[in-house]
Amino acid sequence: PATSVPSPSGSVPGAAAPFRPLFNDFGPPSMGYVQAMKPPGAQGSQSTYTDLLSVIEEMGKEIRPTYAGSKSAMERLKRGIIHARALVRECLAETERNART
Repeated sequence: PATSVPSPSGSVPGAAAPFRPLFNDFGPPSMGYVQAMKPPGAQGSQSTYTDLLSVIEEMGKEIRPTYAGSKSAMERLKRGIIHARALVRECLAETERNART
């Protein structure tokens, strides 16, 4: 006799909501880091670039524990990647602004 496997959304309230991915390549990071707004005319590019270098350095510390199977290190690495992407976008935007002037 074949048994049917109940669907995971069968008895869970709110499970009928549409699927939303945790990570988004478009827009600001959705987890972990909060970006501070800089006043116009601030020394933006240097501090953004310095922030990017420090995020990359911190990400490097999470590589080995991630290979060893650490779930928390993997989550920190994911948040670091999201933060680094946002900082790269800021650096590129600043570079384009400077190239126009």
